[in-house]
Amino acid sequence: MEYRKMGNTGLKLSVLSYGSWVTFSKQVDDSASDRLMGLAYDNGINFFDNAEAYEGGRSEEMMGRVLKMKNWDRTSYCISSKAFFGLYGKNNKPNQNGLSRKHLTEACNAALSRMQTDYLDLFYCHRPDPETPMQEVVTTMNILLQQGKILYWGTSEWSAAEIMEAHKVADKLGLIGPAMEQPQYNMFEREKMESDYLPVFSGPGLGTTIWSPLASGLLTGKYNDGIPEGSRLALENYSWLKDRMLEQDKIDRVKKLASVAAGMDTSLATLAIAWCIHNPNVTTAILGATKESQLTANLKALDVYQQLTPEIMKNIDDIMGSKP
Repeated sequence: MEYRKMGNTGLKLSVLSYGSWVTFSKQVDDSASDRLMGLAYDNGINFFDNAEAYEGGRSEEMMGRVLKMKNWDRTSYCISSKAFFGLYGKNNKPNQNGLSRKHLTEACNAALSRMQTDYLDLFYCHRPDPETPMQEVVTTMNILLQQGKILYWGTSEWSAAEIMEAHKVADKLGLIGPAMEQPQYNMFEREKMESDYLPVFSGPGLGTTIWSPLASGLLTGKYNDGIPEGSRLALENYSWLKDRMLEQDKIDRVKKLASVAAGMDTSLATLAIAWCIHNPNVTTAILGATKESQLTANLKALDVYQQLTPEIMKNIDDIMGSKP
C-alpha cells in the first residue's frame, strides 16, 4: 500500500480507502462488511469513510459493530463522518440538517455513538450551507477539535471560493480551517479537481478524499448492455443516480475505453481507479466494492497507475473528451 500526506497536514492516508455509501445496510450485511473491511485493512487500507446520511445512520451503526468486533488498534486506522443532510431526508425537522452549530454538534455526537468510538479522525461539512454564517461553521468545527471529538475537519462538494472563505475566516480568528475536501472525481467529473481547486491546492493545501472513482460503476463497463439486477443503479430510491449516469454518449466512451484497459492487461474498473490516483492532488480514492473479488481487483490499481504513460493518459483524454 502507498500512503500520502493529506494536504498540508501530518496525517497519512492509504491512497486507496474504503467507503460505505449505498453499500452498507443496503447491499451488504454485517457478515459481508466484516469480510470487506477485513480484506481492506489486511491490504493496508487505513481510512474508512461514512456519513450520517448513509442509510439514515444505519451505515455508521454497521461500521461501528464491525470495528468493535475487529478490535483493531485504534491508532492504526482513520474513520470519518459527515453532517449536513440529517437522518430523515424530507422528514427532517428544523435544525435536523444543515451546518448550524446545533446540528453539527449533535451530528458529531450521534456519529460517535453509532460508530462506538471516542473521536472521529475526519469530520466533513457534507455540503455548503448558505443559511449558516461561515464564522459559525468554522468556530463550531474548532470547538469540536478542542473537545477532542474530531481531529481534522473538512468539506465535501464545496466550491473553491467557499473553501477559501472558510480559510479566510479561520485565519482572521486564529482558528483552524478545513484540511480536506471530498469531491466526486472520475474520468467524467474532472472540473473541480483539475481546474477549480488548483488555487486551493497551491494555497491552503487541502488534501482530497475523492468519491465515485468508478462513476457509480459506469466505468466498470457493467452497464454497457443494460442494468444488471442487484447493481447500484438498480436499487430502489436511486433512480436519480441512474438518470444522471446512464447517458448513451457516456456508455459509448466506456466501450472505447475498454481497448485501453485490454492493452494494459487490466480491467476497466482497475484502470479507472488507477487513473484517479495518478493525479498527485488525490490523497485517497474511496472504493465501494460489494464483493471481495471486486475489492481485490480494485487494489491492483496501485500497480497499474504507475504504468500510465503520458501517451496512455492522452489516449484516455481523447476517448473521454472530459478534460477541462
